[in-house]
Amino acid sequence: MKRVLSALIGFPIVILILVFGNQIVIDVAFSAIAIICLHEFYNAFKKDSNPVSWLGYAVAVLIAFIHVIPKPYVKESLQLLLPSVTVMLFLAVIVTEMKITVKDMMITLLGIVYILGFIVFIPMLRGAENGIYYVWYIIFIAWGTDVFAYCIGKKWGKHKFSQISPKKSIEGCIAGIIGAIVASLLYTLALNKLAGMDISYIYIAIVSFALSIISQVGDFAASTVKRYTEIKDYSSLIPGHGGMLDRFDSVIFIAPFAYFLLIIL
Repeated sequence: MKRVLSALIGFPIVILILVFGNQIVIDVAFSAIAIICLHEFYNAFKKDSNPVSWLGYAVAVLIAFIHVIPKPYVKESLQLLLPSVTVMLFLAVIVTEMKITVKDMMITLLGIVYILGFIVFIPMLRGAENGIYYVWYIIFIAWGTDVFAYCIGKKWGKHKFSQISPKKSIEGCIAGIIGAIVASLLYTLALNKLAGMDISYIYIAIVSFALSIISQVGDFAASTVKRYTEIKDYSSLIPGHGGMLDRFDSVIFIAPFAYFLLIIL
């Protein structure tokens, strides 16, 4: 019931932001989501590490200003960001005389690459031509995968997939792929009929198949971190779902791949 109520509250908020928000609202919203996810990620390692959290948060804030950068320079700016962050992290290790360790530095960098480097593609896709339509493929594929995998796996899942996440089954994983394809094809049908678009169903089915697999890898990736840090959920922010990162792990993971595959359209 908690999961259902949280979804009933959260999904309309997502709709309002993605459909009615301008580019500034989109960028600021996903900057806020990135900060929360990053906080949960770094907090998971607090037992035996000390990530340079402030640097991660500072980079997350920059997502709110993507719209300020002229479009021809967005790609170059993102390419320069990672080397700049790496230099600053090494400086932090040097200046503190290794009180900030190389392990702290690597966890900080992983959080920036894994969360910020992936999530930034959502506002980028939303800002692209027809992005207001394409960005929903990320949501429908990720959540279609999650819902079908959970429902089918819980009822009929008998063959366990991995000890990393013991509740997941091969049956659930297959159902997740089918769910993603069904959800995205229904959405494509709506776009073609109601929005006058001409999107290939075959192409979308192939894209959905690939992105659903990547989505499930993303789910397992989040589980590996939780298994390593010995936590059940990243936080209790969303009742019935855990933390923001627990809810958005699959969405974040497929975002860059969805951006490139859907821009080809």
